Amino acid sequence: METILEVKNINKFFGSKQILKNVSFSLKEGEILGFIGPNGAGKTTSIKLILGLQSISSGDVLINGHDIKTDFSKAIERVGAIVESPDLYMYLTGRKNLELIANMYKDVTKERIDEVIEIAGLGNRIDDKVSKYSLGMRQRLGIAAAIIHKPNVLILDEPTNGLDPEGIKELRDLLKKLAKKEKMGILISSHNLSELESFVSDVCLIKNGEVIVTSSIKDIVKEDNTSYIIKLDRTDEVQKYLNEKDEVLSDNMIKVYSDVDGIQKILSVLIKNKYKICEMRENVLSLEEAFLKKAGGNIID
Repeated sequence: METILEVKNINKFFGSKQILKNVSFSLKEGEILGFIGPNGAGKTTSIKLILGLQSISSGDVLINGHDIKTDFSKAIERVGAIVESPDLYMYLTGRKNLELIANMYKDVTKERIDEVIEIAGLGNRIDDKVSKYSLGMRQRLGIAAAIIHKPNVLILDEPTNGLDPEGIKELRDLLKKLAKKEKMGILISSHNLSELESFVSDVCLIKNGEVIVTSSIKDIVKEDNTSYIIKLDRTDEVQKYLNEKDEVLSDNMIKVYSDVDGIQKILSVLIKNKYKICEMRENVLSLEEAFLKKAGGNIID
């Protein structure tokens, strides 16, 4: 997959205070990258620098190979974004909002407006006033407006804020569709890990203006040492058959750190000593648990 956004060692100072410290990450075509961190970590500032809304103190941002500082028009022409909240005219219909946005670009046809309405799932309500829309519908209309000119990079700042579970699901389905069918690279910032875990492919954690880790979801939720949770009929005296770092979690649950070969040996020992194995599963952390472990403390507000 082609890299369409490269952020290289960007720094930002406000006076003598450094807000961002050598922030680097990249976004590929068709990828949904979660840009994760607590409120005040530097997510929105990073996004504003990427979009050219604030000046970069040092470092580089390349969008589709064009430098945002030296070739702004070319860099930004295939970018769609919502920073903080969609900018909509509440007293106009959804369709009229899209028509006004379309006037800002060259060659946006009526067919393209109809297409983004369909993509956003707003066909039944597009001729209602936006003031009558739910928050989730306004967010989807905002995304429809952001992709009306067929960008290949979409940047969303905290788009799940205030959404109910249904609204989050609708947003998730829309973004997955855009990444898969439109081959769009999507950067989505959030302080809520649980909302992003089910649909982002990779994550970049920022804390106190610095990137702590960038990784795939699959890799980051795996423990550094493979472990298994084993449910037994009892756990009395079981510790003497386990390794020193293995844990007894409850009166019927143990946690064993081992690879596949080692776990087979432990199971054999337990069975030999009359323990009944009721259930076993590989231990996978939640995204939030994994980040808390890697960041060494509370990272999410």
